[in-house]
Amino acid sequence: MSTSTAATEADATAAGGCAGDVPAGWSAPASQAARILLVAAAALVDDDGRVLVAQRPPGKSMAGLWEFPGGKLREGETPEAALVRELAEELGIDISAACLAPFAFASHRYPEFHLLMPLYLCRRWRGTPAPREGQLLAWVRPLRLADYPMPPADVPLVAMLRDYL
Repeated sequence: MSTSTAATEADATAAGGCAGDVPAGWSAPASQAARILLVAAAALVDDDGRVLVAQRPPGKSMAGLWEFPGGKLREGETPEAALVRELAEELGIDISAACLAPFAFASHRYPEFHLLMPLYLCRRWRGTPAPREGQLLAWVRPLRLADYPMPPADVPLVAMLRDYL
């Protein structure tokens, strides 16, 4: 066990947690508050049980990595409303907030911000997803999602989807 891991487990235990329950990669809160970025994402699941992922286009941060479609929330916007808007803009599909089922969330510290990202499952939408922002799209079987390089915040969600779907 490395010194940083030991310190992390000690911090977790002191905070009322169990050292053995500390997830890999967890670190103690930074002394300086990070800007919180709230992003909503959707795992669109088709009739064959495949999940839609999009590759971030050149020129964007983390270009080339694959992610679940979605985007940043606007001021006063709910995650569900953001997904309805973002999926229409990014993919040209129409979804109803009632068709979004909360599934899991990611909480990940990047150097410039801390990302909170609820992930919703969606099995019903109108239209055919098509790339509208220069991204590539792929329908992927849950067991193959790990073959697609993703941003660090998305990686833990892959195992959850694989086990659920």
